[in-house]
Amino acid sequence: MTGRRFGLISLAVVALVAVGVAGTSYWRHAKPVAAAPAPTPVVVATATQRDVPVYYDALGTVQAFNTVSIRAQVTGQLVSIDFQQGQEVHKGDSLAKIDPAPLKAILDQAVAKKSEDQAQLIDAQKDLERFTTLVKKDFETQQNVDTQQAKVDQLKAMIDADQGAIEAAQTQLNYTTIAAPIDGVVGFRQLDIGNIIHTSDPNPLTVLTQIKPSVVVFTLPQDDLGPVREAMLHGTVSVLAFDQNDKDQLAQGRLLLIDNQIDQSTSTIRLKAQFDNTDERLWPGEFVHIRMLITTHKDAVTIPPVALQRGSDGYYVWLIKPDNTAEQRPVEAQSVNEDTAIATKGLAVGDRVVVDGQSRLEAGKHVTLRSPNPAQEADKS
Repeated sequence: MTGRRFGLISLAVVALVAVGVAGTSYWRHAKPVAAAPAPTPVVVATATQRDVPVYYDALGTVQAFNTVSIRAQVTGQLVSIDFQQGQEVHKGDSLAKIDPAPLKAILDQAVAKKSEDQAQLIDAQKDLERFTTLVKKDFETQQNVDTQQAKVDQLKAMIDADQGAIEAAQTQLNYTTIAAPIDGVVGFRQLDIGNIIHTSDPNPLTVLTQIKPSVVVFTLPQDDLGPVREAMLHGTVSVLAFDQNDKDQLAQGRLLLIDNQIDQSTSTIRLKAQFDNTDERLWPGEFVHIRMLITTHKDAVTIPPVALQRGSDGYYVWLIKPDNTAEQRPVEAQSVNEDTAIATKGLAVGDRVVVDGQSRLEAGKHVTLRSPNPAQEADKS
């Protein structure tokens, strides 16, 4: 019995060893099963359809519509100042008065001289009538008649000259009142009451600026000249003015003109826009940001510009198909601004394009959609 039991135990041990060796050989030669690749996380945006305005941006300087240096047209003493510095005035308003007495005296002399000459003319005309009557009766010579006629004509000419002198004196007297030639806002006053103001003074009494309306002068690259001219041919070109931070809109106006030549040193063209400026938010000398509406693309297919990738053959996007696999799709597109690009070919409304995660994509690869990074969204806002 003992020998038989020992034989059975030995046989069992041999069997276990054989099973172990066989198992080790199997696992050593068996091929591992590859795990399925994980989907690539991406952020997508949906192509939408809407009207897209196209603006040209520029930096411009506000200028007064008109600027007038107020100077005296006659020399004299200032007897009154009729404006407050910074005051808004209207055309014809009195700004200052010069002592009129010296010029009033000259006018009175001219009027008196005319009256004197008129009296002499009346006497000379009566003598001419008498001479004409007497010459018909042979009591006077024709020579005396001709002499008297010349005297009458001379006096008439003197009266005409007197009238001219009166008008000149009256004009000079009118100049003693300095009136506003346009509507506008007066600046600093350079002279006070009691000073003598001269026509040759280097500094004006004040400067009057018309700020309603105002204009803004700005420049654009010469390459933009064609689209701007094309826009002007189709009607009024709208122009918006924003503050220096390019956030708050100050005024809305229209393009007034394009300069008649390109600055060859900078390859730019100057333009001028006009604004009603009724609320006076534009001030001469101020720097403003200009946005000029060139055209509007109707019913355009739009996507974020970050979706556009540039390849050797042009632009392409990564398109996510309904089964959540990626496809590289060539497109024709143009960026309008930092938020919008227009796809003119290759995309339809509702297509999903990748805006983040493109570098990890391959054609046919499965993706999983994730939300945008909150920090990035905060930066955009």
